[in-house]
Amino acid sequence: MVRVAFGAAIGLGIDESYMVAAGRDLHLAYFDHPPLAWWLAAGAARLTGTDAHLVVRLPFILLFALSTWLMFRLTAALFSQRAGVWAALALNLSPVFGVTSGGWVLPDGPLVCALLAAAIALVHALGTGAWRWWLAAGVGAGLALLAKYNAALVLAGALLYLATQPRHRHWLLRPQPYVAAFVAIVLFAPVIAWNAAHGWASFAFQGGRAGGAGLRPLGPLIVLGGEAVYLLPWIWLPLVLAGLGALRAGPADSRRWLLFCLGAPAVVLFAVVALRTKTVMFHWAAPGYLMLFPLLGSLLERLPARLTRPVAAITAVLLLAGLGVVATEVRWEWLSLPRDPGAEAVDWSALRPALAARGLLDRPNTVVGATGWREAGKIDYGLGGAATVICLSRDPREYGLIAPLAAFVGKDVVIVARRPVSAETLAAQGIRFASVAPIDRVPLDPAVRPGLQVQLYLGAGLQP
Repeated sequence: MVRVAFGAAIGLGIDESYMVAAGRDLHLAYFDHPPLAWWLAAGAARLTGTDAHLVVRLPFILLFALSTWLMFRLTAALFSQRAGVWAALALNLSPVFGVTSGGWVLPDGPLVCALLAAAIALVHALGTGAWRWWLAAGVGAGLALLAKYNAALVLAGALLYLATQPRHRHWLLRPQPYVAAFVAIVLFAPVIAWNAAHGWASFAFQGGRAGGAGLRPLGPLIVLGGEAVYLLPWIWLPLVLAGLGALRAGPADSRRWLLFCLGAPAVVLFAVVALRTKTVMFHWAAPGYLMLFPLLGSLLERLPARLTRPVAAITAVLLLAGLGVVATEVRWEWLSLPRDPGAEAVDWSALRPALAARGLLDRPNTVVGATGWREAGKIDYGLGGAATVICLSRDPREYGLIAPLAAFVGKDVVIVARRPVSAETLAAQGIRFASVAPIDRVPLDPAVRPGLQVQLYLGAGLQP
């Protein structure tokens, strides 16, 4: 109920707008990510006939309800039902999971659900040896890969477990794990085929994000600190301690060792990568931490209730209060901050009637240009498909594939920009027009944010 209310209260963020708008047409994969999250948003919009922000968020809200139950079942299968309740509660109280994965149009929600399903199936497969559980593990793994590439790190952890746990090492000599891996690869095959047809664009983009930037000794500490903030420090620290406890116990404790092996690769890899690059984002390691929550549930179960219950209650109050502050700030901007982060969640829906009133949507095949992929997503979502949107930037992301500039050479383009634009500034990006002339300014949220405006320009004759 809280997620539905929050999802209805604020507009789509930058990444959400981009995914919903650029993903209106279904493809086997997309420039930034595999297709599962894009398909969910597009499917909800097509099924209902609207891409209103609550509608496209609803599949992700429902998926996280399932993820909560799966976390409970996974932890209960390994430890106890009481530990499962604590693990599910802690998952929901962690902002990176309970808020962003729990209700925003992002790949992380489907990823979390699929990984938990795969982990449960693996636990039952190891315990019973039944083919159906191995096949279910393969399906879960394949769906996780269809959601986000970093699922591969958790799946690599499963191989690490089989190689290092004497009790279950014999599975490496049996066909079940390899058939499960084949099932996962078959489900992931559309992404491979799409990349092969597009010059491996998505693989190259994601692989290149961790490029070298010189030695950064403090990089791992910065990344771990950021992850702690995203999870909440008083949840992150027990998670890490529980993981280290599983490491100390080693393969002798097969339950804890399994969770450690599944979680450690993502957490460790991105901390190490941070030694050489500034581009590690704090939520990239989230799949690794996800696998440690059953360990946390087992730890919390053993602690005195007089300690754990007040902390859980206070955390819940803080999280609900934070959501209330965010929602009301987006709607009314009552904090008056120097930089207005709430503006990112304002839909640019005022743009469509503004362009129509100026006769800019009357012409057939109207082309609207954005100066970056972030603005392209906000513009495209705000226009609701009323015009073709192109990205006038060296980094167009998905728009470089669905609306390549070469297809619009010679056309006039209505340019929508937050900052001043001229023929010279566009030429510096390699984008050339015969001329660029200002048209008018459009307020996007005049009642609350009069300063949130865009400038319209007419770019005459896009040149090759």
